[in-house]
Amino acid sequence: MDSRIEPLKVVGMKGGDAKILRNAGARVTEDVLRTLVLATHLLGVKRVLVMPHTDCRMASADEPTIHQTIFDASGIDTRSIEIRTVSDQLAALKTDVTRILTYPLLPQGIEVMGAIYDVKSGKLEKIV
Repeated sequence: MDSRIEPLKVVGMKGGDAKILRNAGARVTEDVLRTLVLATHLLGVKRVLVMPHTDCRMASADEPTIHQTIFDASGIDTRSIEIRTVSDQLAALKTDVTRILTYPLLPQGIEVMGAIYDVKSGKLEKIV
């Protein structure tokens, strides 16, 4: 979701080379899994990269704090939605990669990698 990051450029690709799914916190949600089912079975996707980044707002505060910040800025109570903050990016990344690898509706043998992108250095560090 972060506009500072150009995912294709990070991995040395150009437009049309990859499908990009972006969300706050780079979490593998039900919607991401649904989209991966479509991408793998209908569009021929065989490799997946889960790529959270450093200096992520979703990793900078807990859920109540984010809800309060939104309320303070807008007067809107967002506590009815799950923001999915991340207190430990490495643990979340490992969980999300495992979630993809074990999801029963995805093809066996799909290649899944997890890496963290450092927004300051521009380096991508493979984690899983």
